[in-house]
Amino acid sequence: MKKTFSFIFRLISACTLGLALNVAHADVARPYDETADAPAAVAKALTQAQATNKKVLVIFGANWCKDCLELDRSMQGQSAALIASKFVLVKVDVGQFDKNLVLANSYGNPIKKGIPAAVVLKADNSVLFASKGGELSDARKMSEQGVYDFFNQIITQHP
Repeated sequence: MKKTFSFIFRLISACTLGLALNVAHADVARPYDETADAPAAVAKALTQAQATNKKVLVIFGANWCKDCLELDRSMQGQSAALIASKFVLVKVDVGQFDKNLVLANSYGNPIKKGIPAAVVLKADNSVLFASKGGELSDARKMSEQGVYDFFNQIITQHP
């Protein structure tokens, strides 16, 4: 009887812990929509960019990627107004480097050296900039000012 009680107690404890971890995981921001139709999202952004005289900023990343999550957090801070004023933003999920590869390759494979990766497009879908050297793949070590400077430099170089 004592062994049965101990087993049931451990089983209930494990289930409770699993449920708590699931709830905690659900609360974590998931900036990359894993079910989105990325090509359609980019097409919509291109239409919006044309109508608003902006460029399209495509960020390739994944929800499991700590650098991607940190970049997303930084983009919502000091850089938010700059990005909103100059770009239509699209976040593209790359999964485990097994999703949206055709889209990434159509822009010169910016994810080759790591994620997150950025591509800036004109409204006609031509590439103005692509982070082909892994420039953002260490976003955890970039400050909010560093992220701001990165996007501001792109804007300055590609008005």
